[in-house]
Amino acid sequence: MTTSAPAAEPFTTKADYAYQRVKELILSGALAPAAVIAQAQLAGEIGISTTPLREALRRLKSEGLVELDAHRDARVAPLTAEEARDLLELRRSLDPLAMALAAERRTKADIAAIRAAAGGLRPLPGDPAYEHLLAHRRFHVALYGASHNELLVQTLDSLWDKSDRYRRLALAEGRSQAARDRKSAEHEALVDYVIAGDAERAAAVMREHIDTSLGAQAVRRLRTEDGEDGIDV
Repeated sequence: MTTSAPAAEPFTTKADYAYQRVKELILSGALAPAAVIAQAQLAGEIGISTTPLREALRRLKSEGLVELDAHRDARVAPLTAEEARDLLELRRSLDPLAMALAAERRTKADIAAIRAAAGGLRPLPGDPAYEHLLAHRRFHVALYGASHNELLVQTLDSLWDKSDRYRRLALAEGRSQAARDRKSAEHEALVDYVIAGDAERAAAVMREHIDTSLGAQAVRRLRTEDGEDGIDV
């Protein structure tokens, strides 16, 4: 497991630093799903004691990324078909709503932020670096923010970290160039329709975006592994 130093950030406490570092390791795949977390070793690698690390692990447990048992042993939360399905169902409902509201409420500042975030998008590789996933997230966050519904934005943001782990799983299977091109076209359409104020089309594109997403691909893969192939997602 590599733990290269992160870019400098103004962390308030060692526990905040530990939280961000361990979260990055989980989302980047350096700490794999269901992996046991060797707490003393990890604390040494990221330059802290086990006390702030345990505080960070409790926080990550509350977000569903880590599991802790009664003996304070920790492991990365496993990937499951049930959680992947739950995430997909929520996003099928909430993402189109966010796009419709964004098209109705976007401001000039929102439009500038959306265009800037879109400029940083690149097709996700099979083994994406954390930075690749962050760029994808920034794009969607810019769109969500234009909805000006803070509770909706917070809810979608809380789903994103869990969803990224399933995206990584699906990306490992590979995607055709046609699928990559389709996703790029959907991103462009989302920008165009939100900026144009077309709520109906923005929501429709996002619904299609979710239905053909890496999250949907992950549901199919996990259900196949569980012997549930053929069940609609």
